[in-house]
Amino acid sequence: MNQTELPLKEKVGYACGDVASNFYWRVFDVFLFIFYTDVFGLNPAIVGTMMLVTRLIDAVSDPVMGILADRTQTRMGKFRPYLLWGIIPIVAAGILTFTVPDLDDTGKIVWAFATYIFMMLAYTFINVPYGALMGVMTADSKQRTTLVSIRFIGAFSGGTLVAYITHDMVNYLGNGNEQLGWQLTMAVYGAIAAVLFAITFAASKERIHPPQRTPTPVKTDIKDLLNNRPWQILFILAMLIMVTISLRASSGTFYFKYYVEREDLIGDFTALYMVALLIGTAFTPFLLNWFDKKKLLIILMVLVAILSSLFFFIPKDQIALMFVLQAAIGLCLGPKSPLVFSMYADTADYSQWRTGRRATAMIFSAASFAQKLGGALAGATIGWVLTYMGYAANVQQTSNSQLGILLLMTLIPGVFAVLSVICIRFYALSKEQLVVIHSELGLLNNDEDETRSNVGKGHV
Repeated sequence: MNQTELPLKEKVGYACGDVASNFYWRVFDVFLFIFYTDVFGLNPAIVGTMMLVTRLIDAVSDPVMGILADRTQTRMGKFRPYLLWGIIPIVAAGILTFTVPDLDDTGKIVWAFATYIFMMLAYTFINVPYGALMGVMTADSKQRTTLVSIRFIGAFSGGTLVAYITHDMVNYLGNGNEQLGWQLTMAVYGAIAAVLFAITFAASKERIHPPQRTPTPVKTDIKDLLNNRPWQILFILAMLIMVTISLRASSGTFYFKYYVEREDLIGDFTALYMVALLIGTAFTPFLLNWFDKKKLLIILMVLVAILSSLFFFIPKDQIALMFVLQAAIGLCLGPKSPLVFSMYADTADYSQWRTGRRATAMIFSAASFAQKLGGALAGATIGWVLTYMGYAANVQQTSNSQLGILLLMTLIPGVFAVLSVICIRFYALSKEQLVVIHSELGLLNNDEDETRSNVGKGHV
């Protein structure tokens, strides 16, 4: 039986949560590294190392958050309450992370580490339950892809706005004081995000309720996760794709400021890329009429590898060609997010079918960790390459440092895109197998009460 389609207002309401998240994530992805080097005054190698080391904390905090959310029982649901509880921490963390304290060099490093860790913990606290919420709103695989597509249309819309206005907002609010401008900009973004998270809380509904009468031991959840091969492949895949994306996003600011020497184009360039991502995301459901998820990802990442490599050969004065190629890369990467996150929900169903147990938030905490680990590996790569090639902030770059910036924008992301293609080939959860899984779990029924009684009848 077919499941009734989710109301459009619920899909849009859910998407508001990722608009909110992108007032933080897009700032991190595009501006945080250059903020730390050119405004905060840190050495790029220190910044890259900091981003990587703090991911060790996420290796614990993300699954712990998943465990906590899976065991939360309130009248508001498992995951929805965190959309309210996490507002104050994430707003405060965003402001503090972009505050430059009056401290010596050692004090600044300590402040940067502490506030960045706080920021990532606050992001985890609200984003892991948000991601898991999608897995219990509907069980239909196609609806999940549509829901996630709308979610990421919201994400890329918010990201486009952030990419386009942030530079000007910092200048306007700071009135010549860049440090103050960043602090006030994040305060404004925090206020907007708070309203959007509240909208998602009010609009969303949890429909899948596994009948676990006693909490599953944590070690059992972890064992189930580590024995879930489709999840293992997705974790590595999501990390590799995020390295590809974050390398190009973060190095793009350096590319235009120091290589092309047109800092005024950063906002336009990044906004165009975000619009292309949005369009690619919107077309994902249509593309799935011709390709399954695995084949579509392979095609798209092959194109990303080719286009990123071609970017290396663009002369500095060919601005229009840079924009065209960047838009093409954005169109190819747009479907990545709805595809991968929909596949994460499928692996949660697969795990329940195999074990009779469901740990949705644990599955999606892995998605969050893979995303942050990929961003951290990209940050570390940028920091180490820039330092090795002799980068110095706010001065004319040498030919070596310009080459390093160019490689970070082009060939190095291309290599990671190729690695992602190799990884995708090992993903074996097919569309036909999912139909069997959903049928045996009773998740294809539209009646909510019947869904509740049938969920959990998978085979061990």
